[in-house]
Amino acid sequence: MRKIVSTLFVSLDGVVEAPDRWSLSHWTPELERIVGAGLSDADAMLLGRVTYEGFAEAWPGRADDPGAEFLNNVRKYVASTTLTAVGWQHSTLLPRDLEPALRDLKAAPGGTILTSGSATLVRWLLARGLVDELVLLQHPVVVGTGRRLFPADGPHLDFALERSQVFGNGVVQLVYRPAEPRA
Repeated sequence: MRKIVSTLFVSLDGVVEAPDRWSLSHWTPELERIVGAGLSDADAMLLGRVTYEGFAEAWPGRADDPGAEFLNNVRKYVASTTLTAVGWQHSTLLPRDLEPALRDLKAAPGGTILTSGSATLVRWLLARGLVDELVLLQHPVVVGTGRRLFPADGPHLDFALERSQVFGNGVVQLVYRPAEPRA
């Protein structure tokens, strides 16, 4: 059975929106290696509409960027209630009845299905128990405003910390799995 791994950059105050505006000063070869290691297990990506549109605009023209080969060639599944078509190579628009489609996708043969960004989608996946691993790369910065992964009115979710790692630049990788339900 395949697993869904959701990876997000997050600030100290919980902001996940627009990490390109606040995380790049912490990008190091060490962080590049850890992000690359996460990509190596994945043979598919699951993206929400906003992230898909941003990636589809930015990545096809970046052949010299280290992540471009992966992002341009990996199978991409797009969750959207507004898109009617997707044009970026290797992209598939998932049906509106998303939960059964994702359960089927997880049951199919293959490697890890990675989400990157797509906070709205990740919240939806978490609420339905579809995320197998939540990887947060917490950056030592307070952003102040922006979309947070867990809004104040969100559901109660329990996680178990699988592992953590502190990098020299102050970024902390936190790897969680959903906790087993309490008896």
